[in-house]
Amino acid sequence: MNINSDINVLGSLSDFRLISALLVEGKNNANYQAYSNIKTNRSYKRFASAITNTLIKFTDPNMEYLIRDVFKHEGLSAHCLLLLFWNACVNNELLDYLNQKVYFPALYSGRAALKKDEVVACLQELKQSETAMQKWTDSTIETTASKYLTFLKKFNLMEGRVNKSIVPPGMGDKEIILFIYWLLSVEPNTNLLESGWLPYCFLEKELFIQQILQKRYMKFYNLQYSVNNLKIEPTFSYKELYHELG
Repeated sequence: MNINSDINVLGSLSDFRLISALLVEGKNNANYQAYSNIKTNRSYKRFASAITNTLIKFTDPNMEYLIRDVFKHEGLSAHCLLLLFWNACVNNELLDYLNQKVYFPALYSGRAALKKDEVVACLQELKQSETAMQKWTDSTIETTASKYLTFLKKFNLMEGRVNKSIVPPGMGDKEIILFIYWLLSVEPNTNLLESGWLPYCFLEKELFIQQILQKRYMKFYNLQYSVNNLKIEPTFSYKELYHELG
């Protein structure tokens, strides 16, 4: 697993204007003093690196266009932050690991809260098998666990200060279509029911299938579904999608 400190850094980011600036301008040498909460040029470079490597690194040109198109029309809206969160999970293996091992099990079991101790325990277990974590101290693990939960809060997936509650995004029509197009961009398997990315729809599998079979969605894709197989082909290009979503 490729493990870095980007979760810690992004969990400490208090001024999202830097994301906007890098997403639009890509200026890694911008004046850090424009972001009042970043005190030094060294800190600026650290934040810029984490944003560039985790949030706005694009493995698929279609998703890059879609994210930039949503940002162009909405700024860092809830839709844009959701797309950036999905994109970050593709780029950051540790973020995806913690989501799959801690956040989603809690979410899909119907729990209302998630404690830092659960994240700490997950990281301690991972440390036993990951060479890159052998030098991590208990303090480093505690900090990473705390920053992970803060990261989720910043992307509207949790709320609260000390005791954080799970608040998954409302998956309305627009969110579901965005998820499907994102899923198609990252999943190489043609049978989407076998995708490890399905939990990121924030819906139980049965409800997700029920939703995507709705007739109002059929203008956006062609779908073939049986009990054990789901294939979807988009009908719009990623450059057309935002306009069609209205």
